[in-house]
Amino acid sequence: MKTNGSQIIDIETSMNILRLLYSAPTKLMSWGFDNSRPTPNGVAFEVNGFKHKGWCEVVYDEGSDTYTFRTFDDNGKIKNEIEDCYCDNLVSVIDAEVETNNDQSEEYKKRFQEWLNFVFGEKDS
Repeated sequence: MKTNGSQIIDIETSMNILRLLYSAPTKLMSWGFDNSRPTPNGVAFEVNGFKHKGWCEVVYDEGSDTYTFRTFDDNGKIKNEIEDCYCDNLVSVIDAEVETNNDQSEEYKKRFQEWLNFVFGEKDS
């Protein structure tokens, strides 16, 4: 453990959360996962997803053995919070909030095609 001002940061908890997230490397890449850092009982990180761009946080609740996932707006205020996430669905919860949760809507397909065109310099066909 180490301290951050008056808050205690449990590095082991942060590392356990990161291990859960790293178990789905293609999801992390699709979110644009970056700049992870330990927080009290959790980990914060930046994403660049289709649905959310900016900071997120995962916090572990030892009493219920669940996680809380939060997204933040540009001013650092909580934008959305999902409580009681279990370890086996944490990545899916994050994906639904950050990326698309395998969304097959026409809007997602359009945005994904625009991204591909940008990356590969192609025109719509």
